[in-house]
Amino acid sequence: MDDITFRSDTVLSDIHLHTPNKRHLMVRLNAVGQPVFVSRFRILWREDEREVASDRNRREGQNGKNVSEAILLNKDGRASSSVQGLEALLDEDGDLEVIRKPHYPSLQEKEEPSRETIYPIILTKGIEDPTEDEEVEHPCPDVVKLEHTMATPLEDVGKQIWRGAFLLADYLLWKRDLFRNCTALELGAGTGLASIIMATVAKTVYCTDVGEDLLDMCERNVALNRHLRNPAGAEVKVKELDWLKNEFCTEPDTPYSWSEEEIADLYDLTSVILAADVFYDDDLTDAVFRTLYRIVHNAKNPCTIFLSIERRLNFTLRHMDISCDAYNHFRKCLHDLEDITDGKMKFTAKPIEPTFPQFFVYERVEQLELWEIGAEPL
Repeated sequence: MDDITFRSDTVLSDIHLHTPNKRHLMVRLNAVGQPVFVSRFRILWREDEREVASDRNRREGQNGKNVSEAILLNKDGRASSSVQGLEALLDEDGDLEVIRKPHYPSLQEKEEPSRETIYPIILTKGIEDPTEDEEVEHPCPDVVKLEHTMATPLEDVGKQIWRGAFLLADYLLWKRDLFRNCTALELGAGTGLASIIMATVAKTVYCTDVGEDLLDMCERNVALNRHLRNPAGAEVKVKELDWLKNEFCTEPDTPYSWSEEEIADLYDLTSVILAADVFYDDDLTDAVFRTLYRIVHNAKNPCTIFLSIERRLNFTLRHMDISCDAYNHFRKCLHDLEDITDGKMKFTAKPIEPTFPQFFVYERVEQLELWEIGAEPL
């Protein structure tokens, strides 16, 4: 297969950008011919594991390169303490000693590929059952396995994994007692990471997005991670929810449509609404807030909304300066939501300081924000 080169008209998530090329495993082609890759993300439950991950993130940020994972894991595959990991990098004089891969003269020398090109390994092709490999190996209870695409056009960014989803997932794991046995709705779920994590404690999760191909991928990810669900019996329902439409899709012949019972259950029981990194287009941001208002207005219970966003700075010709128009529009919509005086709903928004533990290995940059919105009927 030809090499895959990232073009200038596509966007690539930092989650995938900082993953070594050797770990880009292509598993299939989706319905529109895009390469689909699989990645595994370990949940770092222990504090010493999180310290190691944080230490590695700092080193990556300072050096601009990934440090070999061999210094982070012991022979049993478990993370070593941060002190042990640091000592392994120092020589007897205290200088940094880089651990290099062993050299095998019998192997053919290969030039290290550039960051702009990846060399996928095709594991499967087509639409085989995504759980076949799980039948021959016991899934690790602490590993999230996700299918995703790599560089995509802007309209397909939901098929990638973004840092905002990891930030929201961290918070859900930290406050899992708060969400125990709840009914939750995720808007713009993409690959479904936040819904999968929410299902570890929730009773029902409505995982929604738009586009049959994207929802197919999301449903595969839900199936791949069913071992992580709430032991009490969590249910994850993948459904289509288009923010640009005022009604739910109820056509029985349409994939991922809603039944009347599911819509009633959504309004009767939902108390938590999630959205991770979906605020990158002004028109879509407006549509998200309209959808939020419509759902909480019809909900029978007070709802709490959790929104994650990453402030992305760009140079614009309109301002001739560095700006963040998408984030500024998000804040405007947030302010307008709090100022609603229709006598029906009251909204209160507040930022959540990202000082809670980090359960996944990713770079928690200062541009990441998490917001909590309380919605109560008057």
